[in-house]
Amino acid sequence: MKVAIVGASGAVGQEFLRVLAERNFPMDELVLFGSERSAGQKYTYKGKEYTVQLLKHGDDFKGVDIAFTSAGAGVSKEYAADITKFGAVMIDNSSAFRMDNDVPLVVPECNAEDALVRPRGIIANPNCTTIMMVVVLKPLEKLSHIKRIHIASYQAASGAGAAAMAELEQQYREVLDGKPATVNKFAYQLAYNVIPQIDVFTDNGYTKEEMKMFNETRKIMHTDAACSAMCVRVPSLRSHSEAVWIETEKPIDLEAAKKAIASAEGVQLMDDPANKVYPMPLFLAGKDDVYVGRVRKDLANENGLTFWLVGDQIKKGAALNAVQIAEYLIKVGNVK
Repeated sequence: MKVAIVGASGAVGQEFLRVLAERNFPMDELVLFGSERSAGQKYTYKGKEYTVQLLKHGDDFKGVDIAFTSAGAGVSKEYAADITKFGAVMIDNSSAFRMDNDVPLVVPECNAEDALVRPRGIIANPNCTTIMMVVVLKPLEKLSHIKRIHIASYQAASGAGAAAMAELEQQYREVLDGKPATVNKFAYQLAYNVIPQIDVFTDNGYTKEEMKMFNETRKIMHTDAACSAMCVRVPSLRSHSEAVWIETEKPIDLEAAKKAIASAEGVQLMDDPANKVYPMPLFLAGKDDVYVGRVRKDLANENGLTFWLVGDQIKKGAALNAVQIAEYLIKVGNVK
């Protein structure tokens, strides 16, 4: 098994290396690719040093079985043909192909089998907020069809990359020192603030991030459920949080909902409000699962449930989900 990582120097690229090592992913050879800025950098994987190669057009992906790509939509589109032409499975973490009809959009806990049909050799990794939500929705959908979803997300600085995390830390230092805050990665100062905009606005007043949640949820879950989202950037470093309200066709018993969540793959129920036990991003960075708490009936809808979830969006929301897709393909013998 020969594995490639494109965008190895980025936050998700680095997470790929950690996750592959943690899970002892079965590979015989590893190659790293990056931009001119990243080429030549060295990283250690399982005690061996690897040098980032310059990503360029040509035959560098000959012999590669699986390529994890996380270098932005533009790079993915430009190099997809080079990556896949010799049979490599491209598992892409960008938004480049997510809504293409001939590219499966996969969260293994929800729709692993979709990964088996990939006419272009590409599998898309969904948006991080969508991934974390659908792994919780899936067990509830089995209890009663979900008709509507309302969500408010509270997304950490890390969702905008490693440089954004560094900028948030810098802003806090600058503000505390009485200096003007450096603002490059966000529309406004994020320290001591929240910003109700992630990505650019579309014609309907929703941002692209919010529309991703609408469209991707329907594709992953093969559902007609409508999803209305408000995505907000908050001044935490890592792990996104989401407040979710769902309306189902039939009322779902609260204890049945909690039992379904607790037994679901990739989900942990952390719900003991009497003892102030509920998920918080400060304590869940680096965890594989999505954590769910504050599960209760929706007072405004007799067929409604509401809950709070937290997950590490660099891990489960990106690198881990992609690696789990690859593990599934290996398990069923569907790599090449």
